[in-house]
Amino acid sequence: MPVLTDSTRLGHSRGALVHSVSPATWRRAFDVHAADATIAISMRVALGAALVLVAFGLTGRSSLAGFAVLGALSIAFSRHEPLRRTAAKVGFVGALVVVSVVVGGLIALAAPPMWGQIAVIAVLSGLAAAVLTAFRVGGPGPVILIFAATAAVGSTGSPADLRAATVAAAVGAAVGFVTALIPFVFLPWGPARLAVARALAAAAAVPDGGRVDAAEAAIAAAREKLALTTGADGHAHLRDLAALLAEAEAALADWRRGDGTRLAAIVRHGQELRRVKQHTVIVGHPGAPADLPRPSGFFAAGAAGLRARSIAHHGGRIAVAAALAGWLAAAAGLGHPLWASMGAMAAMQGVGYAPTVQRAIQRLLGNVGGAVLAAAVLSASLGYWPTIAIVVVLQVAAEITATRNYALCSLFVTPMALLVVGLGTAVGPEIGLSRVLDNLIGVVVGVVVAAVTVSVKDRMHLHAST
Repeated sequence: MPVLTDSTRLGHSRGALVHSVSPATWRRAFDVHAADATIAISMRVALGAALVLVAFGLTGRSSLAGFAVLGALSIAFSRHEPLRRTAAKVGFVGALVVVSVVVGGLIALAAPPMWGQIAVIAVLSGLAAAVLTAFRVGGPGPVILIFAATAAVGSTGSPADLRAATVAAAVGAAVGFVTALIPFVFLPWGPARLAVARALAAAAAVPDGGRVDAAEAAIAAAREKLALTTGADGHAHLRDLAALLAEAEAALADWRRGDGTRLAAIVRHGQELRRVKQHTVIVGHPGAPADLPRPSGFFAAGAAGLRARSIAHHGGRIAVAAALAGWLAAAAGLGHPLWASMGAMAAMQGVGYAPTVQRAIQRLLGNVGGAVLAAAVLSASLGYWPTIAIVVVLQVAAEITATRNYALCSLFVTPMALLVVGLGTAVGPEIGLSRVLDNLIGVVVGVVVAAVTVSVKDRMHLHAST
């Protein structure tokens, strides 16, 4: 980061803080974005959660079901990825969930003072954010890992408790891994077809104001997914899909020369690719041998990414924000200061300042509404089976809205998280108020730390405020 005078740094940070309270910024938090192909992934995640919730309920282990659900949620960290990449990401996150439970349980057994617990969780927050960013793992983000750790802190009273929670998380991760791979038995080409369809749509949108660079990036991403897709009966289909991408590139080149005829012609191919089927001939004849990139290995690329200075900076600022938020919540006498740490981390998952502010506002709004929903359900004392049915429904709604609007997603995630907590320990409706207050501290601290540490090259928030 460049060395600046105090006045320049303070002025830039002051402008960032002004952006966070501008009416335009808050209005933008209510924008709902278009999203496609959300039903399949939401059903998959809900299936994994339902399987472990039912299994632990039937075996009389309902108090451990929450840890199993957190392991199963590893499914949500791979959206529309080919088989190899899905297996790597879901398995990797499942293992991280188990490690987080172990770390949380060890904190509880060591019994440090609250400020010490917050410090360890803050460091874990920074590490989790850095690792997932370096490995390019999206989905719910590191908040799931920290939630697993804090849940273990609150429920571990003995080594036996830690062993039980760890096994439950591992079982959930295994169920999540298997569930994530089931669709590839029936639709092995699904992610590749969707990626090509999105690339064609991005190219076709250029004459109507779409960005050429965005279309080119979508084509490159589709080629990578084709390279990652394997299947003994799919080579001809691979050539067809690769030929479609080549056609899209040629159509873009024609459009630059003033001829948009070919761009209009590729729209119908994208619509055909979105239909649910294993494969179908799109081009009408085998294309030329596919010239696809050689994708980097998931673990090799992630390990290399960890050495980037930007990753260390990202993890460090999240650790600082998580520690400050937790300590402030503890000093204020709130009952769950570790939730404030999670709130700060969740708000700062974005790589830029403007997305950080948007995420913070949306998380706060969603938590308020979600806490009301949670209080209503908890006050009804429904019992285990009705509760898990509600949890599954909330999980579906959260996944469907995750890429549309984070406030809507938080509206469903908040009651789901509180109900999952209630599976292991008795909680009342008042826990919703604690959740809101802790998250309020977390998001405010997260925004302030993001403003203080904002890069001078990050000026997107200045344009967003106008």
